[in-house]
Amino acid sequence: MQNGLYAGKKNAIGNDGLWQAPEGHSIVVEVKTTDAYRIPLDIIAKYRVELGKHNSISGTSSILIIVGREDTGELEAQVRGSRHAWDIRLISVEALVKLVAIKENSEETETGKKIRSVLVPVEYTRVDSLVEVVFAAASDAQEQMIDPPLEIVASISPTKLDSIGASASEIQVKRDLIFIAMTLKAGVPLIKKSRAMYWSADHKIRVACAISKHYALGNDYWYAFHTAWLDFLSESGQGYFVLGCMDLDRVFAIPIDEFAGYLPKLNTTARKDGVSYWHVKIDLDAGGHAYLNIPKEKAVNLEVFAVNL
Repeated sequence: MQNGLYAGKKNAIGNDGLWQAPEGHSIVVEVKTTDAYRIPLDIIAKYRVELGKHNSISGTSSILIIVGREDTGELEAQVRGSRHAWDIRLISVEALVKLVAIKENSEETETGKKIRSVLVPVEYTRVDSLVEVVFAAASDAQEQMIDPPLEIVASISPTKLDSIGASASEIQVKRDLIFIAMTLKAGVPLIKKSRAMYWSADHKIRVACAISKHYALGNDYWYAFHTAWLDFLSESGQGYFVLGCMDLDRVFAIPIDEFAGYLPKLNTTARKDGVSYWHVKIDLDAGGHAYLNIPKEKAVNLEVFAVNL
């Protein structure tokens, strides 16, 4: 993302911003607080052309107008009636904030790609209606993500199912405590990249955090470790996979270099949509010490990785 001039400057390209997606598409951003006045679409289109001439844009590109109010009927009509109709899309600040919330609460890279595609010119002039659908679906998905994967649930007895789940607010409190604890451990401020991933400003220190409630039967704690997390942590100089337990006052921050060595020994699930993850299970001994369950091998003592909350 590149900030533009906003207020404008003589002999300079006057776009308000430039967003560049990993897929290679660039979005020229124009911000308007109101549609009370007609917007010079030809000038905004010229910004896009000039950015291309200066090699600020490569590949495909489009224009996104962000407005501060929802009543944008006149502006929508202006865009539809212009020769730039198939290059410009419109979104309100409120809808854009919802998209950001969806992205922050998702750990799937595909979700980010889909969100970006919503902002690219398609059949619609204004994409708020699409955002509402995505936002509702993502909210439902978030509520389900506080429970184990369905493959794990299917293997749990009906008695144990009574202990599954924790409220979203309870989990968020635990995440906040973990975020503070890992920031102190890192010795530098961490930034939330998403709901479960944090990193330092220079991206050299990275954290991926999973949380589980305690279960009455079988393994005490259950987690899914996603391939996206492995990619994220492996690109850092100092990465940690953090296992949080809802009823414990400590977490287990395992360095990714060490945890990656356990992965070939763990059970995995590959979904039909191409997403795959490893099953991670923790057991407590009679003394309350935590151990990582490794199928057919000796369990790994996790207390050496403990970080107090």
